[in-house]
Amino acid sequence: MTPLLAARGVSVRFGGLTAVDDVDLEIAQGALIGIIGPNGAGKTTFFNALSGVQRPSGGRLEAAGRDLTGRPPHVFARAGIARTFQTPRVFPEMTVADNVRFGLSFAGRRHRDAPAVLRDAAAILHFLGLAAAAAEPAQRITPARRRLLEIGMALAARPRVLLLDEVAAGLTEAETRAMAALIRRCRDELGIAVVWIEHAVGVLMDAVERVVVLHQGRKLADGAPAAVARDAAVIEAYLGAAS
Repeated sequence: MTPLLAARGVSVRFGGLTAVDDVDLEIAQGALIGIIGPNGAGKTTFFNALSGVQRPSGGRLEAAGRDLTGRPPHVFARAGIARTFQTPRVFPEMTVADNVRFGLSFAGRRHRDAPAVLRDAAAILHFLGLAAAAAEPAQRITPARRRLLEIGMALAARPRVLLLDEVAAGLTEAETRAMAALIRRCRDELGIAVVWIEHAVGVLMDAVERVVVLHQGRKLADGAPAAVARDAAVIEAYLGAAS
């Protein structure tokens, strides 16, 4: 089956620095994938390539078999790829509901096929637990809720693949576990393939079904969480980063 999104030998170089080095990744329908790695491993740069934010220096990016290499972010969005950022990107002076309505404007032809949960702003906010804040300006809600709101804006575009970049950063332990549960619901209830970068490795490993480890720009491991956790090269990479 053709993957929803595929990176084939993707590299990203900045002058003499190779941030992502010949990385392959296939994201299939129903995937729930975590990407981990020490600081500077190239995780966010790889996400930037997967979403069209960063043009690869080498390799190929495909969405449902269509070559999108070098295309701008809006083309990736139209192909069903949505993402969040490490610092939530919302419109602070707009209401919570209007932020989600803005996301809906990018849904395009996927409207008819969307789950009922994604049909309008009210349903999306209910799914996220933000219904009571619908009329609040985004700048007045808590940072944790702004992270949820950015996910809501991404979901409003009715993606086939959702790329989440450190959505648990700055959250309490309880909020992080609630975020992990929400991420699983996005896959289980909405049928969206999810790829999640996170530093809260323990929570991520408990939530996902497949883990990809990046180290110094290269893919170090790719497999089930239990197998990756026992991988000697992965253990060495993290111990080395902590020393």
